[in-house]
Amino acid sequence: RAIARHEVREIEQRHTADGPRQDVPLDEEDDVVIIYNRVPKTASTSFTNIAYDLCAKNRYHVLHINTTKNNPVMSLQDQVRFVKNVTSWKEMKPGFYHGHVSYLDFAKFGVKKKPIYINVIRDPIERLVSYYYFLRFGDDYRPGLRRRKQGDKKTFDECVAAGGSDCAPEKLWLQIPFFCGHSSECWNVGSRWALEQAKYNLINEYFLVGVTEELEDFIMLLEAALPRFFRGATELYRTGKKSHLRKTTEKKLPTKETIAKLQQSEIWKMENEFYEFALEQFQFVRAHAVREKDGELYILAQNFFYEKIYPKSN
Repeated sequence: RAIARHEVREIEQRHTADGPRQDVPLDEEDDVVIIYNRVPKTASTSFTNIAYDLCAKNRYHVLHINTTKNNPVMSLQDQVRFVKNVTSWKEMKPGFYHGHVSYLDFAKFGVKKKPIYINVIRDPIERLVSYYYFLRFGDDYRPGLRRRKQGDKKTFDECVAAGGSDCAPEKLWLQIPFFCGHSSECWNVGSRWALEQAKYNLINEYFLVGVTEELEDFIMLLEAALPRFFRGATELYRTGKKSHLRKTTEKKLPTKETIAKLQQSEIWKMENEFYEFALEQFQFVRAHAVREKDGELYILAQNFFYEKIYPKSN
């Protein structure tokens, strides 16, 4: 944290040396903030690495939101601080913020301009299996880092068969509360209200939500719609080495019996309903944005124009 504070001071001093900026209004193109409140084990590191690789070239800042113990719920006072930082920290605009933080409604704080929210979600059982083995064996991103469950050799199948807590259906309850937000009911496992609120936020508060299984298409759509941030992202994802980092090691796929047992849970049914809802919405957006030719996807050119413009100019 001391290093982070030092980096912030250095950046602010550098901008101050270049000239005062607080009183100078930003260009509309620069007055943009994207928040990627990334769900754990959804290929979020792979996607975030693309933002880091492009930030210098496309001239924006990337900031990691590091919360204590990766707690996705902020205190009320931290919510106020965070909203103030994001909206008024001109030195960091345009900015791309990412971190394991649940959705936060900026409108509640009276801000004039809200950030652009994006996210990626994953099949709930696949996400849980990946997280289960990640806690035990880590990944290829930081292979030397000791993980919380290191040394536990029990497979996911064995855990489910024994009714273990690390693989319990309650552990599936994560993507819904991440989209639902900071309300108490969002974190009540199995809450139908939380599911409906998550769906509402996905449609009304998120610019685009992709799925891990179709990450390249998600990146392609972002590049087409938000080139200020994502120009060059698709090619980088296809060819870059850093973009594909962080694969969980020692992961063993669960058996059909294990999957069937989890699918009996009402919690899985709700998380899966949310995943299917997000997938359908993403595929709807994609269908109206791209065309396929010879097995390749192509972004559609502008498909609207203006006419009958009155009054006529002389």
